[in-house]
Amino acid sequence: MKIAMGNDHTAIEMKNEIKAFVEEMGYEVIDFGTNATESCDYPRYGEEVGRAVVDGKADLGIAICGTGVGISLACNKVRGVRACVCSEPYTAKLSRMHNDSNVLCFGARVIGVEMAKMITEEWLKASYEGGRHQRRVDMLAEIENRC
Repeated sequence: MKIAMGNDHTAIEMKNEIKAFVEEMGYEVIDFGTNATESCDYPRYGEEVGRAVVDGKADLGIAICGTGVGISLACNKVRGVRACVCSEPYTAKLSRMHNDSNVLCFGARVIGVEMAKMITEEWLKASYEGGRHQRRVDMLAEIENRC
């Protein structure tokens, strides 16, 4: 399974830690960067992660910025992305199980590396339940298609 990862300048260290962690779990990581410490624009990296997931170059995505909010907004602008910002493992797990989230976002200035690892592990281990949740995921797609 391939995981697209992207980040802005605030999240280089966390991205590198999470990348190594995900690779240790047996996943292949496609790194969209940045690896430069100069200020950069998170929308670029959010879009790249989102497009990689939607285009099938990656199965899932992880995007990190200072708070996780900005990069999640960028990811969610890509049609077909269901990005969620998570600051704890329970929400991450349920976002996969109930919402079929395909991009996980978090903030390097909000949570520590160990919490990010727990969130990532729960999110990657969880799988979409479908069933009663499918109606709502379909509704999200209908909204997206109308806009």
